[in-house]
Amino acid sequence: MDLSALRYAKTHEWTRVEGDVATIGITDFAVKALTDLVYVDLPAVGKKVNAGDELGEVESVKAVSDIYAPVSGEVIEVNTRLPDDLDLLSKDAFGKGWMVKIRLSNPADTNQLMDRTAYEAHCAHEAH
Repeated sequence: MDLSALRYAKTHEWTRVEGDVATIGITDFAVKALTDLVYVDLPAVGKKVNAGDELGEVESVKAVSDIYAPVSGEVIEVNTRLPDDLDLLSKDAFGKGWMVKIRLSNPADTNQLMDRTAYEAHCAHEAH
């Protein structure tokens, strides 16, 4: 997986756009920060979201963290394997650990997201 092809939100979601569909998940940085994941709540297919809206949540033994939609559109698919196999997030956050697919209603939303270099700088700053 070419991580430089992804776009990143400050809230630690990643986005891969193919045509008019965005695949979204949480980054490896977020997974490591949360540690010991115990639960994930994903939205229903058909849910319409705007960039910045709450999309679901991830719960670890130490915290519950909201997942935010980095783009606007309609949820067209959710990763149904994820709730029963949270290890996918720690083993393959950018691949099999994807969370939702959204049909974009405003492709320009991705222009507001960071590239990998900017995201890594954001994480380094946040870690201090």
